[in-house]
Amino acid sequence: MKVRLIELRIVEMKLKEEFETSFGKTLLRPCIIVRIICDDVEGWAEIPVEYGPWYSYETVKTAWHILEDYIIPWTLGRELESPREFPNIVKGIRGHNMAKAGVEMALWDCYARLQSKPLYEVLGGVRDRIVSGVSIGIKRTVDELINVIQRRLDEGYPRIKIKIKPGWDVEVVERIRREYPDIMLQVDANAAYTLNDLETLRKLDDYNLLMIEQPLDYNDLIDHSYLQKLIKTDICLDESIKCLEDAVRAYRIGSCRVVNIKPARVGGHTTSIEIQKFWMQHGLGVWIGGMLETGIGRAHNVALASLPGVIYPSDISASNRYWEKDIVEPEFMLNNDGTIDVPKKPGIGVEVLEKELEKHTRRIKIYR
Repeated sequence: MKVRLIELRIVEMKLKEEFETSFGKTLLRPCIIVRIICDDVEGWAEIPVEYGPWYSYETVKTAWHILEDYIIPWTLGRELESPREFPNIVKGIRGHNMAKAGVEMALWDCYARLQSKPLYEVLGGVRDRIVSGVSIGIKRTVDELINVIQRRLDEGYPRIKIKIKPGWDVEVVERIRREYPDIMLQVDANAAYTLNDLETLRKLDDYNLLMIEQPLDYNDLIDHSYLQKLIKTDICLDESIKCLEDAVRAYRIGSCRVVNIKPARVGGHTTSIEIQKFWMQHGLGVWIGGMLETGIGRAHNVALASLPGVIYPSDISASNRYWEKDIVEPEFMLNNDGTIDVPKKPGIGVEVLEKELEKHTRRIKIYR
């Protein structure tokens, strides 16, 4: 397939409600939407960068720069047998996985459409529904948090994840467990703690959590290995796993027992599949993380979550969890059993609503 055109859009959408983590609050969610034309088909993907370097050093501005000045010139006009060739094309660029992933994942959409197959099938997916989890941000009060949890449980989400930070952790979890002793519950620290907080983290062992996600530094493997030996609850790594090599090192030194795979964080589907296969071969499970994506990014995440070895509920909620109106149709909906259907149409399996997309577009540029 020959890459004939690449289009970039900075898109900004307003969340239905503010989302707070240990590193800040989000209400207006930016991203870069990538459209690629290969031969006679178009593929779509999403780069879930923010305006500031909070979750990652990559931002809207840095991603646009890396795409425009390096990735796009190296990609346009190329003949590719498969998107698996793309990581080698851009391997000379250190880091900037989100920018790379936007192009790689759009190429996967093109590749699937050229074969008239759904994306999940060409990625190696094995299920037609994926188990959905919901992530709940930090709230002003515990009572407000409990009300939100009840609403999400009433909607049918089988797994609840809450964000924690120092001062919003053990007492909050204790209250949740009093109200809901049997729900599937996990916590996500987004790297808010250090080993000086060991006693606090140990106390979380008392509450039968599914896992503690990224408690320590966003680049760390060593301290997590030490911590995992001192607590019973499974550690899940997110920000620390940026490539297959990180996942291998984390396994070898026992940094965690679970990995959250965000395809944007690791550079796309090719590396995501490598991590999933490695972790599965060693008898351990993964799940697919979310980054407040629109339906375009969500479609890619759903396809990836259909892979074998994805044994935990993924952070892939229904479209109406985030948006008054998504930019794809059909929107992603939660089934009564807490699952989301995997699209069966060619490519990502949903149609981009270009008029709706245009409403949220802040900048656009086409490269031929």
